[in-house]
Amino acid sequence: MARTDHLRLIATRLRIHSLRMTTASGSGHPTTCLSAADLAACLFFREMRWNTKDPKDPANDEFVLSKGHAAPLLWAVYAEAGIIPLESLLDLRKITSDLEGHPTPRLPWVKAATGSLGQGLSVGVGMALAQRLDKSPARTFVLMGDGECAEGQVWEAAAAAAYWKLRNLVAVVDVNRLGQSDPTMHQHDLAALKRKFAAFGWDAIVLDGHKIDKILAALQLAGKKGRPTVLLARTLKGKGVSFIQDKNGWHGKPLKADELARALEELGCLPAVESRRFIRGPKPFKKKTAAGPLDFPRTAYTEKTATRLAYGNALLSLGRVNPTVVTIDGDVKNSTYADKFFEAFPGRSFQAFIAEQNMIGVGIGLAAKGYLPFMATFAAFLTRAHDQIRMAAYSFSNIKVCGSHVGVSIGEDGPSQMGLEDMAMFRPIPGCVVLYPSDAVSSEACVAAAAAHKGLVYLRTSRPATPVLYSAGESFAVGGSKVLRKGEGDAATVIAAGITVHEALKACEALKKEGLGLRVIDAYSVQPLDEATILREVAETGGRAVVVEDHYAAGGLGGAVAQALAGRASLVHLCIRELPRSGKPDELLERYGISASHIARAVRELLGR
Repeated sequence: MARTDHLRLIATRLRIHSLRMTTASGSGHPTTCLSAADLAACLFFREMRWNTKDPKDPANDEFVLSKGHAAPLLWAVYAEAGIIPLESLLDLRKITSDLEGHPTPRLPWVKAATGSLGQGLSVGVGMALAQRLDKSPARTFVLMGDGECAEGQVWEAAAAAAYWKLRNLVAVVDVNRLGQSDPTMHQHDLAALKRKFAAFGWDAIVLDGHKIDKILAALQLAGKKGRPTVLLARTLKGKGVSFIQDKNGWHGKPLKADELARALEELGCLPAVESRRFIRGPKPFKKKTAAGPLDFPRTAYTEKTATRLAYGNALLSLGRVNPTVVTIDGDVKNSTYADKFFEAFPGRSFQAFIAEQNMIGVGIGLAAKGYLPFMATFAAFLTRAHDQIRMAAYSFSNIKVCGSHVGVSIGEDGPSQMGLEDMAMFRPIPGCVVLYPSDAVSSEACVAAAAAHKGLVYLRTSRPATPVLYSAGESFAVGGSKVLRKGEGDAATVIAAGITVHEALKACEALKKEGLGLRVIDAYSVQPLDEATILREVAETGGRAVVVEDHYAAGGLGGAVAQALAGRASLVHLCIRELPRSGKPDELLERYGISASHIARAVRELLGR
């Protein structure tokens, strides 16, 4: 039997599995699985090289299912490859099964969660970069839908892949013409899609996505021109089942039992072919880069230093001891001081330019291949990448994100540059750590804590230079806090973080002159919060507490503390409560109610003075 015949039979098996499991589940997206079945058969059972015994084999070609709603097709592939039992397919979408409605890394062969469309190509870019860093012969394949090509992030990723000349990256677009509610933007105008990808510097190949020989021939050309390659495959949604093929209104609709019977009559019996025999193993390769320490020698600070500068110093020091640390910049490295790392380690530094969504996706891809990515931009601009950050958490991704220039304390640049919503964006994400250092020493320590923590970490840094509060070498554990001022008979407790710690200390000195003691807590770990310390210290000061933060009212430190106190204290929350304007940092802190004078006034009011 010819090779193309075997692959055609495997594709039929994938179609039948996809239909059966979605009907058994009563939910899912079978039609998009049917359109891509021939492409998947050619990729997994002919073109890709992968070790089915080890998903972490560094020699493996990598695969990203960007059109995550086609998850049943991917599960069918893994069943045909012998990775999961065939009978487990009927557990699709059950709460007891790892075969979820959209892929997540609960199944170890899935390296990144997908399903929020338009993100998979960025992840693939990151994986391809990692393979280049490893000097690996492996490649990365990304299966996309034509509908998601309307997402701007796709073109951010396309531009970056061409800029970095990722000849080891292959995108396959399943151009099946139909979206969820309407036909796609270009429908079957593959020439339009070719012009777009070609304009971004890709080798774009148009083909019939249901002809095995055409698919194989196109795959043979991938990378030959030294550029990333995209295969634009014309397909039919619902291919192989006449009453749903190329018909709108079937997206996300499993077949009913009688419809499944009709469909299986058209597709025929499950072909007798042992698919796993056609899997090609990877070429021998051993990764040489090994992870190094996650701690590093600290800088001895004696003068006022911005926490953003300390972040850059710490990143440089970490890079010197750990060769898996990489950094990605959003064209602000001279403000976040990631430029220090860029200068020292150009091979591990990647300029993502002003494309924050792609920056996060690339980081997810690099992390999936064992690298430790640090990404930095202004905190305000991370709001553009909220969905990508959310998906990083669902990917169990070990990425570290630094948002600088937070709050009104940045000064004259004005409100468009002020990160005032960022903690509200990160704190609700399950498992996400939020660290907000107040001085250079704690900033470096927080970088070390972020590196050591397995999972998503957000580090919030400030623009102004601030006095040194801590001695060199002091540790700052995730979930901790520091009690900076404490005395017998303190009138109240102030809980602050970052820039407002310094305002709290000024208020402490001012109230001391009035005979009032003020306890000051540096709650540098905003998430998880050191609830035990806060509860104890607030109780010792008569249940009187003031939270002060350079952030809007919702979602930041104030919300975290209020939740911890749960009504067990009289609490005043000082924060930014209106849209700010340009001005000098001290003027803005005063005008918007988070300066030392406002803290002192809040304490007096709590005491009825």
